[in-house]
Order: sequence, then C-alpha cells, then structure tokens
Amino acid sequence: MSRAPRPWRQRLGGQAHRRGHVAEWWAAAWLLLKGYQILGFRLKAAGAEIDILARKGRVLALVEVKQRPSYDAALEALGADQRQRLLNAGQALAQGRRSLQGLDLRLDVMAVVPGRWPRHYRNLDAG
Repeated sequence: MSRAPRPWRQRLGGQAHRRGHVAEWWAAAWLLLKGYQILGFRLKAAGAEIDILARKGRVLALVEVKQRPSYDAALEALGADQRQRLLNAGQALAQGRRSLQGLDLRLDVMAVVPGRWPRHYRNLDAG
C-alpha cells in the first residue's frame, strides 16, 4: 500500500531542489570567472546527469556540483560508481557531438559550502 506524500516532506524536497539549482549557478559563475565556457546544464546522457558541461581550451570538464556543510563532505558525496557513470555519460555525449570530439575529457567537482567560496576540484578519476 503506497502512502500519499506528506506535505512537509514535499516542502523539504522542493527546498533541496532549489538549493541545488542555486549551487549550480554559483558554480557556473565561478567557472566563468576562471575562464571556462559553459556548454550546458543538467544534461542527461547514458544513465547519468551532468550538472555542468564546461570547456577551457582543449579540456572538456564534466562538473558535478555538490552542496554540503563542508568541502570534505562534498567530495565524499561523489562515490566511485557515480564517477564512472559520469565519465561514461561524458564519453557518450562527446562522441555524439562533433564539436566535442578530440577534447580531453575530465571529471571535476565543484564543492559549494554555505558561507564560503566554491572550491573547484579538478580531474577526479573513476577510482
């Protein structure tokens, strides 16, 4: 027997969703300041959603945005399975778009912590 969603739970879910979008915009602004070109937001590909797709020179960065109470918690929130799914999605996306072929694919994390500047962690591998 399924239960109807509770109003407080829906409200909390909506708040988390909005905070996630705000964190993504903060991360994108930070990347722009660092010289990246933002190619897309929330792209669905091969079983994963890429929060931000960005390019800087020959680097195509798949940027996963994590908003947590600390930078360490943000990094820990991205497990090896999710990393691999994101890399696979990025490879599929790059193969499907001629303009992205031949770029060096990289997985980055943008950690967003309340009251602090975003922190950009570059080149996280699948392991």
